Amino acid sequence: MIKVQIGEQMRNYPDGIRYIDIARELQSDYAHQIVLATDDGKLRELHRRVDEYKKGDTIHHLRFVTTGETEGMRSYRRGVIFLFLKAFYDVVGEEQIEKVVIDFVMNNGVFCKVYGAVSLEDSLLQQVKERMQEMVEACIPLEKRNETIEQALGIFHRHGMYDKEKLFRYRRVSRVNIYKLNEFEDYFYGDMVPDTSYLKYFDLCLYQDGLVILCPSEQEPEVVAPFRPIQKIFQVMQESALLQQGLEVDTVGALNDCIAKGNMNELILVHEALMEKKIGEIAEEILREKKQIVLIAGPSSSGKTTFSHRLSIQLRANGRKPHPIAVDNYFVDREKSPRDEFGNYNYEELECIDVELLNAHLRGLLAGEPISLPTYNFTTGKREFRGDTLQIGPDDILVLEGIHALNNQMTPDISSDDKFKIYISALNQLNIDEHNRIPTTDGRLLRRMVRDARTRNITASETINKWYSVRRGEEKNIFPYQEEADAVFNSSLLYELSVLKPYVEPLLFGITPEDPGYLEAKRLLKFLDYFLGTSSEDIPKNSIVREFIGGSCFNV
Repeated sequence: MIKVQIGEQMRNYPDGIRYIDIARELQSDYAHQIVLATDDGKLRELHRRVDEYKKGDTIHHLRFVTTGETEGMRSYRRGVIFLFLKAFYDVVGEEQIEKVVIDFVMNNGVFCKVYGAVSLEDSLLQQVKERMQEMVEACIPLEKRNETIEQALGIFHRHGMYDKEKLFRYRRVSRVNIYKLNEFEDYFYGDMVPDTSYLKYFDLCLYQDGLVILCPSEQEPEVVAPFRPIQKIFQVMQESALLQQGLEVDTVGALNDCIAKGNMNELILVHEALMEKKIGEIAEEILREKKQIVLIAGPSSSGKTTFSHRLSIQLRANGRKPHPIAVDNYFVDREKSPRDEFGNYNYEELECIDVELLNAHLRGLLAGEPISLPTYNFTTGKREFRGDTLQIGPDDILVLEGIHALNNQMTPDISSDDKFKIYISALNQLNIDEHNRIPTTDGRLLRRMVRDARTRNITASETINKWYSVRRGEEKNIFPYQEEADAVFNSSLLYELSVLKPYVEPLLFGITPEDPGYLEAKRLLKFLDYFLGTSSEDIPKNSIVREFIGGSCFNV
């Protein structure tokens, strides 16, 4: 027998029992479907046997992971993508397909493109969906086996998965896990559910020149919400795809090729030049529309500060004088701020801002009147006036940066004729391979981790453990307004993860197994292992990446 502790309960199970057997016994105690387990803090797939990792008279400390948690929902979505690929190849036929690319996330879906002699129509998607449902009902195992790199390369080549073949030429490990669904074989970054019966909730729909695979969210794991197009974000991602094609860097394997061949400096210079061109185009649009107030918002670690500086330089180059206004200086006194469910002051709520005073100042500035600028003292929690004044003329432009900048409730007194809204985010366009995408949030988390350690003496563990609340604030206060922007700016750079790698790996290795952020640290370390690291020496001083690694000419 083996000893298993689950919560406060100690249980005995026969030697050789699988995690899935215990999960089925306890499923009724959980609100959502169990898809993974942790054993002494280490993530395990349910098909594994409990005694594989410990021998002798020891206790297994078990915790089950459901689809109501981030890691569980990642596993679920991964399984749905595998199920879709198998069904699509079954319905269409391998000979008609050049490749299927799992491209990027759009709300609760993943946008995919299909290359080959395939015409995407509603009737075809219905057939694929029915085939997926058949396999769900058939309860087919998602088998996992371990192969040598040489064997895996042969499998990828045989199936025409050339992006994976390129990727694994740079792997330092000697073996790789291959998943199999009937005869369909593939590699996936991360853990899987045990079989197809777990994948009940999904949908498919056509969109633009591709299709969207819809999945539930961890907030509602049994509900597939209708697809809500985000056209402006989609357009920016399509532009990014064209950029990838032009630079011939669309996957991690292609980026590693670029590094290995000594072409990294050229990639950096070209991508930075394209970014500056885009910032210049936004500045020209602001001037063309004769806007006097620029509002900039975006999620954490998007590079808003550097972007604001570079946009201001472009505006000055066009004969205008920008004036940055920090919205944080319009915070109400601390005791008037709202609190979260834990009793802590919540500075991410709109109620933290003195909207009435901010709008009064903006109206006065637009009318040519002088105003006294406030300064918020974060030590005392009070707003102060220190004699700073501002008055603008017809050629001056106000630049406001803040999480609520796109929300009209922050500037209700200002006409839309005077406002130009910009949404900025690191919309990662680089994928691991054709079937494994890089979440945009991973890139931003790594950026923030490096900056927190460098400028705020905050450990990687603390950054990870705060990330959930940061993301929750973004979901509430930023993402709902992104489509209201007049311009969308993608601050992600194709080369940046290879540059961040040498900075962030030591921080992640410093997180111990006892820390609640350990699983996430291990996941990120595995993710970074795909990349060849590279030097930051050739990165320009005004690059958005400098905001995180240091050395910026803007002193950020």
